[in-house]
Amino acid sequence: MNLNFIADKKFNSVDYTVNNLKKAEYDNCTFTNCKFNNTYLSGISFLECEFTNCNFSSAKLGETAFKYVVFKDCKMVGTPFNECNTFLLVMSFYNCQLNLASFYNLKLNNTNFNNCKLEKTDFTSCNLIQSKFIKCDLNETIFDNTNLEKVDFKSSYNYSISPSNNKLKGAKFLKNEVFGLLKDYKIIIE
Repeated sequence: MNLNFIADKKFNSVDYTVNNLKKAEYDNCTFTNCKFNNTYLSGISFLECEFTNCNFSSAKLGETAFKYVVFKDCKMVGTPFNECNTFLLVMSFYNCQLNLASFYNLKLNNTNFNNCKLEKTDFTSCNLIQSKFIKCDLNETIFDNTNLEKVDFKSSYNYSISPSNNKLKGAKFLKNEVFGLLKDYKIIIE
């Protein structure tokens, strides 16, 4: 099925919980102050789009394509990114609230998470090689069977990562935060 093609448009303060977003391929579009929470975005394609101050909480993303997409100041609580179309899946997140989101089994190499809240977010079986978590709150974030090689965690905090269940070769941590790597061992450090 060929989708309609919409390019270089700006969408401001649209409530897509009331009026559904037209199923199309959006190219180089910007969405500002839009509401997508609990909406069905299945089958829609976003290429080189930017979302600013939008709410995607609990959006339905079955086969939604996010190709080179930037999210800024967005609320994405419980968003199932694991349901997205994985072809050319490239996303960046700045100042976003991603609590309870799922990135299960996704390939997200070189992904930027900058100043994001990722509490209880699931990265199980995810490939995050050379990604950056800059000033992120990773409280109860799940890293299990996750490839974290060369990932930058230097300015992030509240993480708990098991070195025996994840690939950590070349990952970067600050010395005063490495206790998050030892929690599984139930040792006492004084």
